[in-house]
Amino acid sequence: MKDLSLHILDIAENSINAGAKKIVLRIVEDPVKDLYSISVEDDGPGIGVDILHRVEDPFFTTNRKKKFGLGIPLLKQAALDCGGHFNITSNPGAGTTLFASFKLSHIDLKPLGDIGSTMLALICGHPEIRYVLFYEKGDFYYGFDTDELKEALGEAPVNLPEVLMSIRNSINESTGGRAAAMWKANE
Repeated sequence: MKDLSLHILDIAENSINAGAKKIVLRIVEDPVKDLYSISVEDDGPGIGVDILHRVEDPFFTTNRKKKFGLGIPLLKQAALDCGGHFNITSNPGAGTTLFASFKLSHIDLKPLGDIGSTMLALICGHPEIRYVLFYEKGDFYYGFDTDELKEALGEAPVNLPEVLMSIRNSINESTGGRAAAMWKANE
């Protein structure tokens, strides 16, 4: 995976496949602490202790259609390669939280990438899920919540093409996503 947004997409899809109805994404860039962190928290059924210790193994997956489960191991390796940490916690019946941190100044830190398109893909594919995104960089804070958007839209569906494009552009402009300048130029 070439950027962190693709890792986020993979982890969020795992949460959806497990039955989550709410996914909270937190992305924090802290130049003072030289820290970049990502967390993905869901309200799914959680992971049992017998499986939790195996999810970091690339040759383990609970998906019967696949032979490998590379998403979590690849994110863990990316974090460790950048002087960071990785942790996954889960409580059966109470959801799962995945946390990865990276040294912000590390030369091998992958770019965030097109997080707006990641959110667009999640919303388009699973509009019934509540997605919450928090992004912090220094004193700047950005928040996005599909429940708030759905309330503002009234009867209009959240996955209308013009709504999705607006979501992507807003997120990329606010987070410095890779496509921010390109999409703005095309408007």
